[in-house]
Amino acid sequence: MPSIPIDRRSLPNGLRVVLSPDTRAPVAAVNLWYAVGSKNEKAGKTGFAHLFEHMMFQGSEHVEKGQHFSLVQGAGGTLNATTSLDRTNYFETLPSHQLELALWLEADRMANLVHAISQEKLDNQREVVKNERRWSVDNQPYGTWDEKLQELTYPESHPYHHSVIGSMEDLEAASLHDVTEFFETFYRPNNAVLSIVGDFEPDKAMAMIERHFGPIPANPQLPPQPNVDLDPLLIGHEVREVVPDKVPLPRVYLAYRIPSFGSETFDALEVGADLLGRGRASRLYASLVRRDRLAQDVEVYPLTLLGSASVFAIWATARPEVPVDRLEAAIHREVGRLVKDGAHDDEVDRVRNLHDSAVASSLEAVSERADRLSMYTTLFDAPERINAEMSRYEAVSPAQARDALANYIREDNQVALTYVPAQSAEEAA
Repeated sequence: MPSIPIDRRSLPNGLRVVLSPDTRAPVAAVNLWYAVGSKNEKAGKTGFAHLFEHMMFQGSEHVEKGQHFSLVQGAGGTLNATTSLDRTNYFETLPSHQLELALWLEADRMANLVHAISQEKLDNQREVVKNERRWSVDNQPYGTWDEKLQELTYPESHPYHHSVIGSMEDLEAASLHDVTEFFETFYRPNNAVLSIVGDFEPDKAMAMIERHFGPIPANPQLPPQPNVDLDPLLIGHEVREVVPDKVPLPRVYLAYRIPSFGSETFDALEVGADLLGRGRASRLYASLVRRDRLAQDVEVYPLTLLGSASVFAIWATARPEVPVDRLEAAIHREVGRLVKDGAHDDEVDRVRNLHDSAVASSLEAVSERADRLSMYTTLFDAPERINAEMSRYEAVSPAQARDALANYIREDNQVALTYVPAQSAEEAA
């Protein structure tokens, strides 16, 4: 894969800037990451990071409500935003001659959102988030799995214990003062990374950035990031919960606490996850879905979380008439075989090729490159990691993958969350 050019700059107010010109197509991607996610929320004020993702599209001092969308889309661009445990990001891709429009819009809401926040907008977006929860969590089969898995995997005092969407009671109690305080604390240039990828001249783009973002003051009292490390990292015992719910088939979720994203052990576990569950030739898919027909589907992946507090997750949905304990036993059997016998060289080559192909394909999009540059800068202050993405898998030997699975995917470090069809409405409730 060709090396992606990286031009690092910064503003006196602390905004970190990553520029990566590419003249192959007349488009430009703007990507802004704020180092604030659900882990930064205080007790009793959960869901604020996600709520602010919504509030940021409700207009700012010089932009009417909803106009951020209409201006970008009217210029032929696309846009969106997402929130996770560790960060919130906002992004646009536009024709390159419209680059300054995206920069002005992002700067205006970073600088001036507070002036446009109103009780009506807060109440409106609070209802939007409630409806989002009803649609994506409460009324979806297995919809509560991720928040239940977080609650079971992390202690109550841990920043990752609660879900990104948060508590509806906390959101209901949120005041304008609470919301304003959250914004003025975290939505500051010294807590953000701005990446631009595409058809532009770096010096001209930097002049635009200085013009629009330069006057925005930093937060000199920016709080430190919460400590998400776990000591000990291993849970020390099995945690198990069965959830009767309105689901068509039983499904088992298994989670294990593992070292953080960015570590060599995480890379080894990611290779192990792909050996187990990536593609139709993977161990679990080949045995559970194709050969023994125990499962409808199977997924395996580690979550890219910071601190020594990430998660390795496996889930599988049982086929009709298959007991869920038989399905779980089959998962453990395949993991045990890989730990005992190790992987064949051709298996490791397969997952390396799949990984390299996925990376090369995704990085063809300027939006994906901009997002990864913001991610590596926000999380590690190292945007150059984007050019080492393929080498992560090359550095992992079959023995390292096997040893990592043996050390962390074990019964005394396991959370088992099982959904079963409820026999009655009362049981489901």
